[in-house]
Amino acid sequence: MALKKIIHVDMDCFYAAVEMRDNPELANIPIAIGGTGPRSVTATCNYLAREYGVRSAMPVGRALQLCPHLKLVSGRMSAYKEASDHIREIFSRYTDKIEPLSLDEAYLDVTDCTECNGSATLIAEKIRAEIYQELNLTASAGVAPNKFIAKIASDENKPNGQCVVPPNKVSDFVESLPLKKIPGVGPKTLEKLQARGFYTCADVRASDVNTMEKLMGKFGPAIYKRAFGIDNREVETARIRKSLAIETTLAKDINDKSSCVAVIETLLPKFLTRLDKVKDLTIVRQGVKIKFADFTQTTVEQSQDGLDTSLFEPLLAQALIRGNGKKVRLIGLTVGFKPSDSNDIDKAQLTLPL
Repeated sequence: MALKKIIHVDMDCFYAAVEMRDNPELANIPIAIGGTGPRSVTATCNYLAREYGVRSAMPVGRALQLCPHLKLVSGRMSAYKEASDHIREIFSRYTDKIEPLSLDEAYLDVTDCTECNGSATLIAEKIRAEIYQELNLTASAGVAPNKFIAKIASDENKPNGQCVVPPNKVSDFVESLPLKKIPGVGPKTLEKLQARGFYTCADVRASDVNTMEKLMGKFGPAIYKRAFGIDNREVETARIRKSLAIETTLAKDINDKSSCVAVIETLLPKFLTRLDKVKDLTIVRQGVKIKFADFTQTTVEQSQDGLDTSLFEPLLAQALIRGNGKKVRLIGLTVGFKPSDSNDIDKAQLTLPL
C-alpha cells in the first residue's frame, strides 16, 4: 500500500489574526478575544499576549492580572466563518479529501494530488502562500505520512512555519516526543503515565502493549501505537459526531440543588433544539457536567438508550456530591452517540516493529 501524504494546516491565532488584519490599531498590542464580564474566558489571543502567559480558555480576570494592558475584543463569528470558508476553498484547489477539525485547522490528504509534481511539501507551501496572498493571514503546516505526525509537526515551527517529516524520519521524530503532545493525553492521563515512569514515546517503546493496556485500559494500545508513529486513520471528509453538549457559565456561583435544577431547565429547550438537528444519531449515554468555583470539574454519565430528560436531575445530584459542598460556576448537559466501529482506533490491528 502506497504511503499517504498528509498535510495538517493550522492557522496562527486565527480569531485574533482576523481582528488584527481588520483593525490595524490592534496589530502591535496584546489582544484576546473574549467577553468583558467577570465570568468570561478568553477564546484565543495573539502572540504578544502569549508572551505574558495569557492562553486560550483562561478567565479574563486572570488574563488581565498577567497582562494589565491586554485589549479585550468581542468575537465576530461571521468574520471568522467567512475567512474559514475562503481557506477551505483554497484547500479544495488541491484535494477533495479535507477533514476540518475546526474553523482554523484541517487535515488534507494530497496523496493523489498532481500539483507541484505531487510534492506534499510544495503543496503545503503553496497553500500557505495563497492563504497569505488572498486573506492576509498566516498559517503553519505539518507534512507527514499520517495524521498524528502531521498534527504534531504543524506546531513545530509556529507561527507562519512548516515542518516536514518524511517516512524515514518518523521514528526519530517521535522518539523524544513528550507524551503530553499525543492528542487525548490530558493532565490526568499524563499524571498516571508519569507516575509509572512514562514521560516520552521512548519510555513507552521500552515497555509493551499489554503493560500499556493494563495501565490505561483501551487507550493504552493507542498510546503504544503513537509512540512508534503509527496512525492508520483515514482523512474523514464526513466526520461522525460522537457527542453533543451545551453548557452555561453562571453570573454568580450557586450551591443549592434547586438552583442548579432551574439552570438545567433553562438549558433544556436549546439542547433539544440542537438534538433535533442530529436526530438520525442514536443516543447511548447522557450526563451532567459541573465546574465548581475553584475551577475543578466533574461529569457524571449514565448509559442510556435514547434521551430521558428526567435523568438529568439524579445525575446532577451525583455531581454535586462530588463537589463536597463547593459552589457551582458552570453547568452543562451532554449526550453521547453510538460510535462507528470504523472510527475506533483501538479495534484496529496492532502491527509494530519487532
